[in-house]
Amino acid sequence: MGSLDEACEQPVELLPLGLRELSEEPQGVGVDRRLGTRLRLLSSLAGRRFESDNYPRAVARLRRTDTGMEMTSPSGLFTSSQTAEAFFARAVVLVEGISDQRALEALAQRRGRNLDAEGISIVPIGGAQAIGSFLDLFGPQGFDVRLAGLCDAAEEGEFQRGLERAGLGSNLTRADMESLGFYVCVADLEDELIRALGAASVEQVVDDQGDLGSFRTLQKQPAWEGRTNEEQLRRFMGSGGSRKIQYARLLVDALDLTQVPRPLDRVLAHV
Repeated sequence: MGSLDEACEQPVELLPLGLRELSEEPQGVGVDRRLGTRLRLLSSLAGRRFESDNYPRAVARLRRTDTGMEMTSPSGLFTSSQTAEAFFARAVVLVEGISDQRALEALAQRRGRNLDAEGISIVPIGGAQAIGSFLDLFGPQGFDVRLAGLCDAAEEGEFQRGLERAGLGSNLTRADMESLGFYVCVADLEDELIRALGAASVEQVVDDQGDLGSFRTLQKQPAWEGRTNEEQLRRFMGSGGSRKIQYARLLVDALDLTQVPRPLDRVLAHV
C-alpha cells in the first residue's frame, strides 16, 4: 500500500520532477501542505489549473486515514511510488509490466533522452486487465495527460476496449490505436527483441550473464527439443522468476539502434 508519505520517502533519484522537490522539503511538513504542493506542481506541469470544485475525478479519490492521506486509483488499488511519480508527468506511457518499463527506459537512455527531465513517466500497470483503471486515472476523464502505451499481441483487445471505454474512439483498429500512441508487440517484448537481435546475439548475452548452461538444459527438455532457437530463447526469458526483467535492459543494450523493434521505437517517438 503506497501512501503519500511512503512515496515521498523513496530514494530521490528514483522520483522525477515535482516529487523530488516534495521529498526534499524540511521534515515535519504536514501532509495537507504537501498535498497542496503536489497538486500545484501537477497543475503547472500539466499546463492547467485545478479549481477546488473541479478536480478530475481521479484526484477526488484522495482520502484521509489514521496515518495521513492516501490516493487510490479508480479500481480502488493503492498507488505505488512508480505510479505516484506519473502524477507529475506531462506524458505517461502505460505498459503491461516492469520488463516493458525497463526496456523502454534503456532505449531512451541509449538515444540520449532524459525522460525525467522531459516529464515522461513509464508506468507498469500490472497486466493488461488494469488498462481501464489507468486510462481513467490519466486519460481525458482524469488528469488528461498525453498518453502512449505498449502491449503484447494477446492483450491487444484489452487495450482496445480500454481506450474505447475511456472515450478515445470506437471500433478502433490497430492503426487507430497507433494514432493514439498505443503499439502492439508481435508476439511480445521478448519476441520483438529476439527477432531484432537474432538468436546468436541473444545467446551471447545469455552467455555473458553466466546463464548459457541453464538455457542448454531447457533446450534438452522434451517440450522444447526440436523448437527453433528463437522459440527456446523466448521461453527461457519468460521463465526463472525475474529473468524477463533482468534481460529486458540487457537485450536493449545489445541492440543496433538502426534495428530497434518498431513498437518500441514508435511508442517513445510518440512522447
